[in-house]
Amino acid sequence: MDALESLEVWKRSCRLSANIYSLLTKSRQYGFRDQVTRSGLSIPSNIAEGYERNSRKEFVRFLRYAKGSCGELKMQLYIRIEAGFVDDGQAKRLIREAREISCMIQGLIRRYETQR
Repeated sequence: MDALESLEVWKRSCRLSANIYSLLTKSRQYGFRDQVTRSGLSIPSNIAEGYERNSRKEFVRFLRYAKGSCGELKMQLYIRIEAGFVDDGQAKRLIREAREISCMIQGLIRRYETQR
């Protein structure tokens, strides 16, 4: 496996998580803010945890968790838009980034599944 820090998907998901924290740092909807930030943080965290397991099978399993967190994050951002809790443009940029990261994760899953 490549070094974790060299994986573009991990780097991008870390930036996404940091952007979410920056965007929501002043939000007064504490429970919702915390859930959204946890979803965003879960993406790079699961990639890192799976990588550190030193097993292709475990890495793929945690990549699937990270992909699921992408879906959770997108849903939560859509709800924030509908509720008027976040700027529409900023949230849609984050949603696009989460979608792209999800596609990158799926590509890694395929890559490691075919290396059996």
